[in-house]
Amino acid sequence: MSYLLQSLQAGSLSLANRLVMPPMATSKADSDGKVNAGVLDYYTEKSAGGYLSLVIIEHSFIQQAGKASENQLSVADDSVIEELRKLANVIHRNGAKAIMQINHAGSAADEKVIGEIPVGPSVLANPRKGTIPRELTHQDITAIVKAFQNAARRVKEAGFDGVEIHSAHGYLLNQFFSPLTNKRVDEYGGDVHNRIRLHREVIAAVREVVGEDYPILLRLGASDYIEGGTTIEDSKIAAQEFEKAGVNILDISGGFSGYVVPGNNSQGYFAPLTEAIKQVVSIPVILTGGIIDVQVAEQLLAEGKADLIGVGRAVFKDSNWAKKAVESLR
Repeated sequence: MSYLLQSLQAGSLSLANRLVMPPMATSKADSDGKVNAGVLDYYTEKSAGGYLSLVIIEHSFIQQAGKASENQLSVADDSVIEELRKLANVIHRNGAKAIMQINHAGSAADEKVIGEIPVGPSVLANPRKGTIPRELTHQDITAIVKAFQNAARRVKEAGFDGVEIHSAHGYLLNQFFSPLTNKRVDEYGGDVHNRIRLHREVIAAVREVVGEDYPILLRLGASDYIEGGTTIEDSKIAAQEFEKAGVNILDISGGFSGYVVPGNNSQGYFAPLTEAIKQVVSIPVILTGGIIDVQVAEQLLAEGKADLIGVGRAVFKDSNWAKKAVESLR
């Protein structure tokens, strides 16, 4: 049997195959972040037929100060739950599982969008955006943990099968993880254990509100690919701590490099990261990154590079990609 067509059990999450649609921002939401017909139509089309076992909804902001862009989806207040439930339902009707990714942009936010100076772990320019943030106080950090917790509660109430915490692509949690942007001298700065303290607090708060059996995923920017930034050695330590904290699946991507590896366009370019992390954790690991050929996905699974394969841009360009891939393996 094909590796890609094998089922997988991760905690209480049962997946029919190993094919995942990773989160990709669409900027289709209403100006207040609510789901609308455009969002529903997009995800209905992408998940049709249930060929993708798992659809991870694009990053959604947990509070106004963490909004990354105009027309980004919101999980910031209870008024969004009813429309989010419609989104979960269309994916379920198509035979796939639905996860929602929750995020705070930190210093990657735009002052024009959020109406205030963006925040970050330290007063250092964001390497991707150039924005210089205001340094978060302990009181601010406590409020952000609570915002992640409330967002996760809304995701569960809306009927999603799990929640994904975003710590990649240079957003807030990634900013705490990376030495490029975290020069704090308190308990949130210094060695890698301190730089992931906020992650552990967020995971604990989310677990408290969603219960023991609800799947928690974490998207980790496992390397910045910039001198002085995070390395795979940092991420191996972090991954083990996240597993101990109760994360059920790790979704691996880039840090301040974004969703690419500079100078590497090969299919599955994050494979060295996922392979290294798989060796130190027992939970499933998702590999994304430029995969467009089903046989490459098969080979990456066969070689033990990952447990699940995320195909983003190929599915974005061709809504029938997953159907053709699965049928070619049957």
